[in-house]
Amino acid sequence: MKVISLFDGMSGGQLALKKADLNVSQYHACEIDKYAIKVTQENFPSTIQHGDVTKFNPVAIPLRERYINKPDLLIAGSPCQGFSFATNGRLNFDDHRSKLFFEFVRIFNLCKPKYFLLENVPMAKACENVITNMLGVEPITINSGLISAQNRKRLYWTNIPNVIQPEDKNIVLDDILLPNTKASGFKIGNLKTYDPVKNEAKVRTLVRHLQTASPTGLCQVGEADLNGHDSLKRVYHPLGKSPTVNTMGGGNREPKVYLGNMKYRRLEPIEIERLQGVPDNYTNHVSKTQRCKMLGNGFQVDTVAHILSFISK
Repeated sequence: MKVISLFDGMSGGQLALKKADLNVSQYHACEIDKYAIKVTQENFPSTIQHGDVTKFNPVAIPLRERYINKPDLLIAGSPCQGFSFATNGRLNFDDHRSKLFFEFVRIFNLCKPKYFLLENVPMAKACENVITNMLGVEPITINSGLISAQNRKRLYWTNIPNVIQPEDKNIVLDDILLPNTKASGFKIGNLKTYDPVKNEAKVRTLVRHLQTASPTGLCQVGEADLNGHDSLKRVYHPLGKSPTVNTMGGGNREPKVYLGNMKYRRLEPIEIERLQGVPDNYTNHVSKTQRCKMLGNGFQVDTVAHILSFISK
């Protein structure tokens, strides 16, 4: 397959193609983050990098640089910050990042791929309809919690035929945690609990209730004693799901897991890789801060691989 990936990041697209058992002969990537590019090239050195998506013209690439008019697949997860309901003061298409979607449309019209796949967050229906009308397909909504330990609901616009929902694998945080965490020097702090949760017996009762009552699989059992937005303080039980990982750039933004005895810790980069369906230490070529940032920006790889698998089917 000849593939063009826009906003390629750390190349979760290549990981997904590999998991879907699809052979790639050429993989062209548009990305500007130097840390993400470093991780990509360390893992996939044959990746052809083209830099800024706004300057990319696939039909003007000389033959000696592997001419890629009409690729087999155009794939992208365009920036979502302007659309996200988690963002205060959403600007939608007026956000300089989210309007990069129109670069996807421009390149889509130029290269006319056989298949395409675009991922983005749930958004206002008016914005969703703009994307739907421009691409000519309705989005498929998939929560990656079906095949991972992470609650991550996303929209996928694609012309790959007959895509269905993945089967629920019932994976929880406990399945992806590193062993011996208490003895490994990870950050542990005090847990500021809700009134109903004052001892371990009540924690267990709350978890049993949340396991059956929570539609997202999240089992929040308390709040860490931290400053900042409420979302940064939430502590989750390992028998439930992780919240959606985002662009964690330090400042206690990593998801927090309950350890028992009113203690918690932040998830480590390897555990966040596992939440995103990324191989252990795939991102370890850069700092922890940059690892967490690019992981939050990337695809949930297993979900994208599920969709791409329908090409061969």
